[in-house]
Amino acid sequence: MIRTLTLLAAASLTALAAPAMAQAHDHKGHSEASEAATYSARQFFESTSYAVGSPNGYNFSPDGKYVLVTSDATGVFNVYLMPVKGGDPIALTTSTDDATFGASFFPSDGRILFTADNGGDELNHLFVRAEDGTVTDLTPGEKVKAGFAGWSSDGKTFYVTTNERDSAAFDLYAYDATSYERTRVFTNEGAYSVEDVSGDGRWVALSKAISSANSDLYLADLQTGEPKLISEHEGNVSHGVYSFTRDNAALIYATDEHGEFNQAWRYDIASGAKSPVIEADWDVAFLQYSPSGRYRVSAINADGLNVLSILDGKSGKNVELKGLPEAMLASVRFDPGEKNIAFIVTSDTSPADVYVADLKSGKTTRLTHALNPAIREADLVTATVARFSSYDGLEVPGILYRPKNASADHPVPAIVMVHGGPGGQSTRGYSAMIQHLVNNGYAVYAINNRGSSGYGKTFFHMDDKKHGDVDLKDVVASKGFLQGLDWVANDRIAVMGGSYGGYMTAAALTFYPEVFDAGINIFGVTNWVRTLKSIPPWWGSFRDALYDEMGDPATDEERHRAISPLFHASNVTKPMLVVQGANDPRVLQVESDELVAAVKANGVPVEYVLFPDEGHGFRGKENRITASEAYLKFLDAHIGR
Repeated sequence: MIRTLTLLAAASLTALAAPAMAQAHDHKGHSEASEAATYSARQFFESTSYAVGSPNGYNFSPDGKYVLVTSDATGVFNVYLMPVKGGDPIALTTSTDDATFGASFFPSDGRILFTADNGGDELNHLFVRAEDGTVTDLTPGEKVKAGFAGWSSDGKTFYVTTNERDSAAFDLYAYDATSYERTRVFTNEGAYSVEDVSGDGRWVALSKAISSANSDLYLADLQTGEPKLISEHEGNVSHGVYSFTRDNAALIYATDEHGEFNQAWRYDIASGAKSPVIEADWDVAFLQYSPSGRYRVSAINADGLNVLSILDGKSGKNVELKGLPEAMLASVRFDPGEKNIAFIVTSDTSPADVYVADLKSGKTTRLTHALNPAIREADLVTATVARFSSYDGLEVPGILYRPKNASADHPVPAIVMVHGGPGGQSTRGYSAMIQHLVNNGYAVYAINNRGSSGYGKTFFHMDDKKHGDVDLKDVVASKGFLQGLDWVANDRIAVMGGSYGGYMTAAALTFYPEVFDAGINIFGVTNWVRTLKSIPPWWGSFRDALYDEMGDPATDEERHRAISPLFHASNVTKPMLVVQGANDPRVLQVESDELVAAVKANGVPVEYVLFPDEGHGFRGKENRITASEAYLKFLDAHIGR
């Protein structure tokens, strides 16, 4: 999402998918409890995660025989070649500790680009793997953070962003694809975010946050280096970048200037003329083009799921893909000849799988089977979209998971799941963590409290400088909604969340100590005073936008102290589980250390799981298993099933 703030983005609590929606009170087609088997956390996480490379990269090998994928089949993310005609993937990296992600093939040979950080510290470097397996760090430096930014149309140059010159600014470098010699082509002295580079290497699209509701777009001519403002407007308007057109004549950008939602608009570089490309009643989640520009791929974020289309500009018709399950399609990547695509297919009950398709016939082929074969997919739960009237009458949406064994005769305990952000969104799709809890008898309601993205700019900004207040009241009010469902045990409801959702969990137990019966805080902020003062320098202008939404620590420390659970931990009376990564650069370990100590001082049950090799979220499969086992054990002990 273009407007989503990502200070504390949730650690993949849910993915995107597109099964049918239903309201919470619609119980038709509900399966009988006796038919479903119960599975362990290990069985769920022995499923395999798959992803394809960067949308700005070459994701098929030059001969079209392989797709570049990232997988955690070994327990740690590594890069693989996936044969298009089927067969076992071929490992290109073999890391046993640091997560490694594929970025791109080289256009005419077997070299690849990939990224990796160190133990979750988010200081990613860009590496090249030669055909003989030799690996070279293209962005060395102890405190350097780098990213892959795409290729030139002729394949002779690739682009990289790094903050080596100034830790608070990302400059743009052009690398020679043969020698790896590089030239700094844009020096970022204006706190811009580098968004995209035109295929001819002439233009770079830049964004700059003014506030949480207002941002600008600039176009820099790399022949002169001077950024030009292209988003003149009045009032608060949010902007973002989708893509340059393949003829380098225009920039396709996002704007909410014309309504509640992000629309896709075109900016003609030569004339400066602007015109609509996609207008919808939901946000345009993304838009990209095939290498020649013939195909346009876009998606609409419709009520927590992405609806994707592939438009053939030659025929004017959408490509119809055949033989697919009811699911969400994403990450569409084209082969060099634009005859085939690779893409990801995800549903509520099945993790992301890699498919390929023939664009002419629409025939699809499944290359992977991510779900652990020990798990019967029919035993898992399809989510529904459920809304309730909050404390002030505002309609609040969320994603509801009902266990197979839940009924009026057998009510089950429930969990209110809060996403990260603060401007994130709970969406449809597969989550091993959630399915494990639901499969073991817990209802889950993944709330999209006010301040969530995906429901229009008015809804998104309702919590500005009211965090820990109006958004938290939505979370509290959702308990009453769950209690109104006859299949939920109304006296056994917990709250749980990761990242900003972890903060909301701790805040609920602190400021509304009698509402929830237990809480699970996963790497959540407990001391906003310290967190907002310790934001990493590379966040640049985003920090100003965050301060606009959350409040500037230089002037709002009193309010930040008032909403920070740590300073009021003596209020906590209900059991809490705290999960933390020792290398987290966003939520420092000391935050969780101090909260745990404070709650213990109350004589309240508190458990603490600290991962020495994780950052803000989970990279290692074994750690995800350990955490999920801890969640279930804690919930069983305190709200039962």
